[in-house]
Amino acid sequence: MTSTEAVNYATGREVSSKRPAIAVAKEPMPLTRRELEVAVLVAEGLSNKQIAAKFVVSERTAEYHILNVLNKLGFNSRAQIASWATEHRPLAAKKT
Repeated sequence: MTSTEAVNYATGREVSSKRPAIAVAKEPMPLTRRELEVAVLVAEGLSNKQIAAKFVVSERTAEYHILNVLNKLGFNSRAQIASWATEHRPLAAKKT
């Protein structure tokens, strides 16, 4: 129920049973550009050390990016990241 419908219902106004069609929005990308790049590299099988070398950052920074990806996507493993990144690879290509 929309807020307008709720107000109409609460005040006893006639409520139209027909709801306007709402365009379905695409799911927004939950990751930053860098996190998406890291997810793709995880899917390619790179280790934290290899990811760090690729981005010229510390291994701890690469680990931090991976932890952010895990948290944002609600995952527990790199395998889940790899699966997700493989499924969303077209989005990664557009965003990078």
